[in-house]
Amino acid sequence: MAGLIPQDFIDELLSRADLSEVVGNRVALKKAGREYKGCCPFHNEKTPSFTVSPDKGFYHCFGCGAHGSAIRFLMDHDKMEFVEAIEELAQMVGVDVPRDTSSNEQPVQSNAPLYDLLGEVAKFYQQQLKQSPVAVDYLKARGLDGETAQRFLIGFAPPGWDSLLKHLGEKSTNREYLLTTGMLIRKDDRVYDRFRERVQFPIRDSRGRVIGFGGRTLDGSEPKYLNSPETPVFHKGRELYGLYEARQMLRNIDQLLVVEGYMDVISLSQHGVHNAVATLGTATTPDHLKRLFRITQEVVFCFDGDRAGRQAAWRALQVSLPEMKEGRQVRFLFLPDGEDPDTIVQTEGSVGLQRRLDDSLQLSDYLLRELRNQTDMSSMDGRARLAELAKPLLRELPEGVYLDLLSQQIAKEIGLDSSRLSQHLSEADRVASKKAMRPLKKPGGTGKVTLVRHAVRVILHYSQEIRSLDIPEQLDQVEQPGIPLLLELLGSLQSQKGITAGALIQRFHDRPEREALEKLQGLPIPELQDATGELHDTLLRIVHTASEQRLQALTQKAEDGLDTDEMAELRELHQWKARSGRTASSE
Repeated sequence: MAGLIPQDFIDELLSRADLSEVVGNRVALKKAGREYKGCCPFHNEKTPSFTVSPDKGFYHCFGCGAHGSAIRFLMDHDKMEFVEAIEELAQMVGVDVPRDTSSNEQPVQSNAPLYDLLGEVAKFYQQQLKQSPVAVDYLKARGLDGETAQRFLIGFAPPGWDSLLKHLGEKSTNREYLLTTGMLIRKDDRVYDRFRERVQFPIRDSRGRVIGFGGRTLDGSEPKYLNSPETPVFHKGRELYGLYEARQMLRNIDQLLVVEGYMDVISLSQHGVHNAVATLGTATTPDHLKRLFRITQEVVFCFDGDRAGRQAAWRALQVSLPEMKEGRQVRFLFLPDGEDPDTIVQTEGSVGLQRRLDDSLQLSDYLLRELRNQTDMSSMDGRARLAELAKPLLRELPEGVYLDLLSQQIAKEIGLDSSRLSQHLSEADRVASKKAMRPLKKPGGTGKVTLVRHAVRVILHYSQEIRSLDIPEQLDQVEQPGIPLLLELLGSLQSQKGITAGALIQRFHDRPEREALEKLQGLPIPELQDATGELHDTLLRIVHTASEQRLQALTQKAEDGLDTDEMAELRELHQWKARSGRTASSE
């Protein structure tokens, strides 16, 4: 099949397909209320534990954990490829599969208008930049010339609440598109611009289409940087700022440098270093690594040498391990406190930066250094501890020469024969495998359900009932496990009203998050009379809890001293606390 199948078509296909018919043609099912039950086709059982939920668009086996949509069922049961399963399902419901952009078939609810409008938004901001001496002076002070600003489409969102709204949002269709892309915000009965008085950095996808924006304040107000929210065309956990520009400048990319900010990428490019990209305010994800390694064989992560930088580097290492296939390299460059790639290239030039890159740590060296720092290598107990710390990391590596060599290096480090270390790893794998084969805990167990998990469960169980969702603006600033996934689900929920849980999970069919979503879907949830209200309250509690925790952390740190940004953040949090207290007392 030529071309990609539009995601909107897949969603529509799953909503039209009768899951009970798809499964019932292959498995004997009996009606049980609004669901169907039967013996699972994926493992041997005498007592039926296989449930089909047509309304929610998924099946689930409580015995073996098999779970998925109609597409997943055809792939697993009939051993079809993904495209084959879609074609089979399309034939069952009597529709043709859109094969490419030249086809006579029009994709269902194409995102083309969103891309077109975001391109117009970028042009508007570029025009506004020319009329803002303050913004131009800021860019000049950062050392940027007009050619570089033009290449990255840098613009300026003017002051005022409705500049973009007046320029592009007069038509109702455009206004809705701007709301969908997050460029406008609707609160109560009011619609206003998301970005105001900020230097704007357009984010482009691999085809050069504008999909979102990052905006930086000029007056020191918080937050300093503001990104577009998750939308049908923009997913922070997948996109890399500057990747399109890098591929335009370089025919062959031998190495990609991952930095933290927009200005780092832009400044490096102006100094001739065109191979830099940045994550969009999020930690490095598996999707980021997959995209990077599709382009190059060597990735260098560049972080500040402070505590936050070290934490980000360790997360990047953990994400990198499963991707360390033959021939791939990952390195880590730590800059001195107070320095970033922008300042380094300004003072030392590209030659100085390259010298630092040449001295960067290989993944194996960085891993061993961090493990040594956690143990007393002068004692036998400490060396044994290092081996235990290394085990879960080594298990993440794919089989191959790299795993063998790193295992040998660790064995040498602790004074153990490499075959003995391999034996211990095999024993650990067997234990882990036994644990994985244990049945899931029955409903009513004591397993902790976090607020983020609860929000995801509400979405998966009540996706079709959730309406008019008001997502707190601060949610995308919360740094907790699962937040990027939650934001992506919320974006899908807003862009596709009435989407089934099966269709939501199907969007992750080739991603590691799918398994976690399937497990959460299989867990029961109390019946909710107002799913929309429950989800909104949970999102507010997530933001409130994260703010409280950050306030406590900064308050404790204040005894040792805070930098300027942290002091500003602490003041904001105290103001938020005061407002929250007044609101609570009035209620």
